[in-house]
Amino acid sequence: MDNNFQKGEIYSFWQLLQKQRIEIPIIQRDYAQGRQDKGEIRREFLKALYKSLSEEDPIRLDFVYGSNLGDTFQPLDGQQRLSTLFLLHWYAAVKEGYLSNEIQNILTKFSYETRASSREFCKELVTKAVALDLSSERISDFIIDASWFFLSWKKDPTIDAMLRAIDDIHAEFKDLDNLWKRLTSDQLLICFYYVALENFGLTDDLYIKMNARGKLLTSFENFKAKFQEYIQDNNWEKDTEFSNSFASKVDTQWTELFWKHRKMNRIDDPFIRFIATIAMVQAVQERSEDRISKLRTLQQQADLVRPEDFTQEGFKYLYRCLEIYSQVYEQNIPLELNFPLWQHAPEENFFSVTVYEGNNATYSQKVYFFAQTEYLRKVGVDNFDVDKFRDWMRVIRNIVSRGDVERTGRRPAIIRSPEAFDGVINLVTELSEGCADIYQFLSTHSIKSNFTREQTEEEKQKSTLIIENNAYKEALFSMEDTNFFQGRIDFALHCIDYDANKRNFDLEKFNKLRDTIVENLENSISNDLRRGLLTISDENGEHKFYEYWWSWAYVVDAAKRYLIGKELRELEYYIYGVYKSRDYKTRDHYRQYLKKLLLQLTQKSLKDVISDFDPPVNMPNWKKRLIKEPQLLDDKCQSHYIAIPGDEKCCYFLKFRKPKEKTDCEIIE
Repeated sequence: MDNNFQKGEIYSFWQLLQKQRIEIPIIQRDYAQGRQDKGEIRREFLKALYKSLSEEDPIRLDFVYGSNLGDTFQPLDGQQRLSTLFLLHWYAAVKEGYLSNEIQNILTKFSYETRASSREFCKELVTKAVALDLSSERISDFIIDASWFFLSWKKDPTIDAMLRAIDDIHAEFKDLDNLWKRLTSDQLLICFYYVALENFGLTDDLYIKMNARGKLLTSFENFKAKFQEYIQDNNWEKDTEFSNSFASKVDTQWTELFWKHRKMNRIDDPFIRFIATIAMVQAVQERSEDRISKLRTLQQQADLVRPEDFTQEGFKYLYRCLEIYSQVYEQNIPLELNFPLWQHAPEENFFSVTVYEGNNATYSQKVYFFAQTEYLRKVGVDNFDVDKFRDWMRVIRNIVSRGDVERTGRRPAIIRSPEAFDGVINLVTELSEGCADIYQFLSTHSIKSNFTREQTEEEKQKSTLIIENNAYKEALFSMEDTNFFQGRIDFALHCIDYDANKRNFDLEKFNKLRDTIVENLENSISNDLRRGLLTISDENGEHKFYEYWWSWAYVVDAAKRYLIGKELRELEYYIYGVYKSRDYKTRDHYRQYLKKLLLQLTQKSLKDVISDFDPPVNMPNWKKRLIKEPQLLDDKCQSHYIAIPGDEKCCYFLKFRKPKEKTDCEIIE
């Protein structure tokens, strides 16, 4: 490195600012010298400056490195010193009455690119009047109380640090006379070595590597900077006042939104999750060709969202959504739901789960968030109706909760792929046209989307009932909310023989069925329920509810059957999943067993059903014993698998699903 570089040119802050603009670049960290934990360092630095000015003893502040971009100097090292000197010059000009228009024009040449709020604060601090009481210890309070100061600016770490530094500057320099003249005189009491680095090829990446004190930008800070540039390049806000611009709002009002309701000490991750979720929704709504790939990428890693993921319409939608949620929390709009959401339930609401809770919301939770947002957007925050909102979200709950249960009782979420997310967003978009009164809408409109067609048709059917007679609403809701049905109640309607064409809804019978469901099918499947099912015969007089499942037990050379496992969802498979691949006419064959049993249970208890059962003469003895001797299933058939020979003279209890030896089986005759 040559001598000119090592020495640099000597400038005072005032000289450099008169010569060119000083702009803290976006790759820089926030103003750290004013942080709470940097008090000792800050005060020692201010004492050194005071000593130099009061004793007229020149001080050199080492090198200030930077790059010149046109008439703007961007410091890569020296940001902290320059920021403190800016605040000291502002304080001196205000304290001694030198803040004329000419001085203002020069001081406004110092700015921050890192955050729009920091940039605006520096500008407003210099150009707007502040009624300071210099006898007060904390003059920052007068700045905060100024009409031009946004309260959300206090959450900007640079502004927060500057306010703290101003108070320390005031404490150190309030009694020093002629402070402005001492700072701006040709004597150069406080100066530094100024070095322009263009000729040395110092890139931003190299700077970050060489400057151990530097701080890498977060994904959100990178996105925000690029997005603001993208917005400007595309003239999306050419007629927008700065106070209403994305650049202003993102560092003020919207920062306040995420800060107030944060679950951590930073808001960057929640902010980027919100933006990525909106980008996912927009990719679907705008039918972008690469939307499936984009959905998969953003679901896995939200911070991969890019400005190019937004069209102008997408940007407007994002802006509107941020405005909406700011209003929601300003007005304390109740977004909590008063019905169960089962595996998709958030800790608070679907804004919270999307941005704060855990690392990433599921596809399903993001669908709920989208539905919630669409209601707020279409109806308006000022017209929010909590009952209509909950009706709307209940319909979405029923659609999202539906899934094809497996024989094991596992019920995967219906929205577990980008393709499914794509389909349900389109469905919710179509339904949202009537979100202000969803039951009225469904009762009078046909739905084009084929996603979860069966559940959508069920929602239309329920809507017709509710519109016809509002007294049905509570009963339908109560049935939907049972742990057994979880939103899907077509089997309950089947049990009471409801015919949509005949409109023969029996409210009393329906309510009794609901009470029966809660009493017998809320947690797990009991052996008493299995014994009860064995008392039920089909249309042919056969007591064989277990034949829905078939395999072969080779060790006893018999057909293997299943008495339904312990998980409640396995019974859901029994009434829905069994006949998926069968002829439509046979759909009721197996679930008729449960239907008949439940209808009996509306009249008497499960134990009474079993004790009152009079076995037919041709019923095998082992089956009679299973019904009448509870200890057999309780003590000897914990696997719930049995094997039945062709002559049905006996059955075998299987200790395991796949027994290897005859000793793994116990004969019951």
